[in-house]
Amino acid sequence: MALPLVILTHPLPPEWISTLQGRVRLLVGPAEPPGFAPHLLEQLGGAEGILCLLTDKVDSALLEAAPRLRVVSNMAVGFDNIDIAACTLRKIPVGNTPGVLTDATADLTLALLLSSARTLFKAAMDAKDGFWRTWSPTGWLGADLRGATLGIVGMGKIGKAVAERAKGFGLKLIYTDSKHLPEVDAQYSAEFRSLDNLLRESDFVSLHCPLNAKTRGLIDETALKKMKPTATLINTARGPIIVNDALVRALREGWIAGAALDVTDPEPLPPEHPLYDLPNSFIVPHIGSATHGTRRRMAEMACENLLAGLDGEKLPNHVNPDIYPA
Repeated sequence: MALPLVILTHPLPPEWISTLQGRVRLLVGPAEPPGFAPHLLEQLGGAEGILCLLTDKVDSALLEAAPRLRVVSNMAVGFDNIDIAACTLRKIPVGNTPGVLTDATADLTLALLLSSARTLFKAAMDAKDGFWRTWSPTGWLGADLRGATLGIVGMGKIGKAVAERAKGFGLKLIYTDSKHLPEVDAQYSAEFRSLDNLLRESDFVSLHCPLNAKTRGLIDETALKKMKPTATLINTARGPIIVNDALVRALREGWIAGAALDVTDPEPLPPEHPLYDLPNSFIVPHIGSATHGTRRRMAEMACENLLAGLDGEKLPNHVNPDIYPA
């Protein structure tokens, strides 16, 4: 009996996907660019499984070209790259990799917050470029964390992990979510706010909400103008939550003090984009989950979802619950 054909959109280290050996026939795409390479698209008709990344769009057109498809496994927590409704309509389960990257992303959030607060990137570049001539009492001044207010937008697993870490720096914690969460108040000494009040009160605003119809463009010109002129915006969630043009204006015109971004819209952000040239903008290339252990576990979880789907079993982590009868 022939092994099922699985499309792996981009190469992964063999040791990360060792559970697939002898279980499937792998057709692997190139490391770059994002998306499905032409030779992968040509073989969609015979594919029974897809293991993709968050940069790969799985839409109705692609599904129409893959009549034998039985499972889509996304090596990511988010799944806004996949048309879930279209998959559900075709009874194709979709898997993701939740929980595994919580600590790594929370760590990076704090790294961005600290780097921005203490102007580390500018200080390091100035030292390299010869501007560090002597100790200066007014040189490279940053913000104090103890007593400052951190506003967390989205108090899910990552938001809570950020809150846990931030407490150790003496930050006052406020948050907004779809509803007031009394258990969060008690565990993290945090206070619930409306989004408007959170933006007005926070010295640092950190985004941890999912990307959906309600959050796309959430941080627009109106929102940015509500923030303190001394505040910093941090985004380790999804790029389209922020309206780019509005953020550029906010940084140029001093509506806010700075921005630290792990995610952008689009990704990758073109090198000529004005956000790179602004001294109060700090951008890293979507590395929230980029630790050896985290990325390997994400790949392993994606393989577990993939194999379960191919075996006709319930995926350990799935995002379209209507696919399985109660």
